[in-house]
Formats: sequence, C-alpha cells, structure tokens
Amino acid sequence: MKLRWLLLATLALFVSATLTTFAEESFAPNEHMGADEAKVNIYVSKLGDDSDGKSWQTAYKSVQKALLSIPDDKGGYRIVVRPDTYMEANLYPSHKGAKDAYNELVGDFDGKYGSGAVGWVVLDSSDPEKGYQSYDWYSSIRAYTQGWTTSHTDETFSSLGWDRWIVRRLYVTGSDAGLFWDCLDDTGPFTVVVEDCISIGRAFGIGVAFAADDPANPHARPDEPTVFRRTWAASLDTWGDAGAAFLRAFNSTLPEYPDFYLEDCTLVSPDNAIENNCDAYPACTYVSLKNCRLIVNNFSQPGGTPCTGIIRSANGGEKYKVAFEDCSLMGCKVFSEEADVPIQYELKGHNKVYLQYKQTIPEGFEGFSGWPIDLFHFMAPPLE
Repeated sequence: MKLRWLLLATLALFVSATLTTFAEESFAPNEHMGADEAKVNIYVSKLGDDSDGKSWQTAYKSVQKALLSIPDDKGGYRIVVRPDTYMEANLYPSHKGAKDAYNELVGDFDGKYGSGAVGWVVLDSSDPEKGYQSYDWYSSIRAYTQGWTTSHTDETFSSLGWDRWIVRRLYVTGSDAGLFWDCLDDTGPFTVVVEDCISIGRAFGIGVAFAADDPANPHARPDEPTVFRRTWAASLDTWGDAGAAFLRAFNSTLPEYPDFYLEDCTLVSPDNAIENNCDAYPACTYVSLKNCRLIVNNFSQPGGTPCTGIIRSANGGEKYKVAFEDCSLMGCKVFSEEADVPIQYELKGHNKVYLQYKQTIPEGFEGFSGWPIDLFHFMAPPLE
C-alpha cells in the first residue's frame, strides 16, 4: 500500500511540474530578456540637461532622443523615464534588441531607478491645444504607409525596428493607436513584450499587425512569443477596424502554437475587445488569453446596432483561433458572424460571459447569473 501511494505521489508531482513548466514557457519568455544587472541604462527626464542620457543629471529630455541614442543592435539597453507627461508621438528606436538581451523602455513608476519621483510616465500624443489626434498613421508607435490617402505623402515606415523590445509601466494615449506595432509588408521575425501598461487608442489600444507571409521566415517565434501582460487597453471608436487589441499574424495556415499571448489583461471597447480586420488578407492567427477581462459596452436593442462581437475576425474561423483560460467577457455577443466559418476557440478552466438577452452563450462558456459587478469595475484603468 505504501508503495502504491508513493507511486501516485510521484506521478502527481510529475504532472504538476509538467503543467507548471508549460505555463511558464507559454507566458514568461524571461529567459530571453537578459539579466537585469547587465542592462546599460539611458535616462530621460525633463529635469536633465539633455546632454548624454548617462545619468539623471544629464538625462535626455525626450523619449525619442533616447530611443535614437541606442548605439548598436547588440541589445541590453534600458531606457528609464522619470514620471512626468511627455507630449510625443510616432516613437521608433535606432536599433532592435537581441536574443537573450532585449532592450527595454521603462517608466520609473515606483522610483526603483532613482528618478526621485513616483507615478505614471504618460506618453501623450495629443495636440496640446486642440486635443485628441485621431488620424490614420499618427500613433504612439511610428508606422506609415505612403499613398494611404492623397495626404499621406511621406515614405512608408514599418514598426519592425521594435523587435525584441520590452515596454513596462507606461501610460500611452492621445492618438490613433497606443502600444500597437504595424510591421506592414516587412517579413519577421518579431517579438515585443508589454507589461503593466495602460494603452489607449482611437482605433487600437494594443496590438501587432503583419501583412506579409514568408513561410521560411515566420513572424512569431515559438520560443519568444509576443506577450501582453497585466495591461489595460482601450479602443475609443466603433468605426471600421477598431478594437481594444488588434492581433493579426500572417501565417499561411493556423500554427500549432499561439502567435500572441495575453495574460491578466483588460480590454475595453465600444465594439470589439479583439479585432482582426481585412478579409482581403489571407492571415491565419492564433491568440491565447489567460485570466483576461474583455468588456464591450455596446448592448443596444435587438433591432438596433449592437457590437459586431467581443471577438471579431472578418476572415472567419478557418483563419482565426482563440484559446480562453479563466477569462471573463461581457458584450452583446461573443463572436462576430461576418464569415461563413465560425471563429475557432478552445476553453480551459472557467470562462464566463454576460450577453444581451437575445444572444446565445457559446458552447462551453458559463453565464453570469446577473450583472457582473466585479467585472464592470474594470471599465476604468487602474490608478496604480
């Protein structure tokens, strides 16, 4: 009997260890970031003298100047920003990061890096006098397509230069998209990690978009996934391709591993929490959500104009798959119904939804018994 219990206990420990390892590999690409003490710090502060960024006294006054000061593509550089409001937009770095040595853009939220201040680093792309700048290709992260309209005459510019960067503790707002990387027609691979941020955009709060397919050089790295963790994101518009998170890979077929991981995130929008537009693109995408809150505040009347779906993909289920684990959702309906094939999904743990009374709860989801008070509380971004 003792031997039997010993074997069972050993098996339980093995299973537990296996599941823990899988979760860590899926959601924590920390092994690729490089040791914290090995980072070379570059400082940004409005109190600095704007000379070389090597100390708080000589700090650069703008985030963009610090991004352009990265001297090479060896990685391991950390830009630390003193809490304040920086009226900046269309940010881009001079170099990518490197494997095992990601670059970082970090707000000194808790004073850990010695700025002498605590609180949010606000990157505000607003016009200081006229307000919110909601216009295509005017965003917090630089990307641009020449000829998008007759007014778009500048050279095309991709966000691919942000590959292997980590962004932490920033409050980003005031433009068409927040922490959103549009890699346009460039081929990958590409990885970003976003943690503990607030990100607001007219079209997209957070996201990554690809528009080129090269099977020999895929965009997503299975061992270095793009991750959004503990981040509150919002879209402010219902027009066209607007969503709190825009997530589009460009695989020829659905991959075996997710292209994007979201963990402990809140996505708020008047139409779509997750958006994947453009049925003209043959873009197969796989998204993993763990302990996330998806809130769409458009319920409308049955004969009105309700949201197109908490999760929207114009491409349909043969090209879009979402994995849910312990998530909470609210909105008129869960999935958009624009394509012939329903969006694919898989469930793990408990996933609850609160829908308009005319809608049907998708198989496997659990319904809230009444108004989800705790979930609705997350409509507002965290103060700290």
